[in-house]
Amino acid sequence: MNQQPLNRPPASLERLSRLMDSSIPLPGGYRIGWDGIIGLIPGVGDLAGLGISVYILIGAHNAGASTATLLRMILNVIVETVVGAIPLIGDIFDFAFKANNRNMSLLRQQLADPSAVRVQSQQRVWLAVAIMLLSVALIVYVMVKLVAAAISILF
Repeated sequence: MNQQPLNRPPASLERLSRLMDSSIPLPGGYRIGWDGIIGLIPGVGDLAGLGISVYILIGAHNAGASTATLLRMILNVIVETVVGAIPLIGDIFDFAFKANNRNMSLLRQQLADPSAVRVQSQQRVWLAVAIMLLSVALIVYVMVKLVAAAISILF
């Protein structure tokens, strides 16, 4: 029976991650993957990359990743997808950010030492939530100030 050790991610997820983010060597030792190349196709490429990243997330869940680790992985995918959708800048970002490799690293750490990663992931998730809440509060504050300024100009 060919079973994966419990402290290692499934080999199929490792291969898919490597294929998408670091399978093509470039001069100078840098590596890119098919995610960045597929992402050059407007609209469709970003959706295809997102679909493969979601498949890796589902595999990580099935492999035993904690909720906090999965949230960090989802945040990586969201960042890569949102920034990757920006023409030109996003394409360059796709080649450099490598969300799938980051996520596999998180999964490897989670499976090797679950308690240490759980604490670290929970702290980072709460930090991300705090930053998002502060960002929303700042946006609301700016919008209120802009509306107040517009009203004072009009009346």
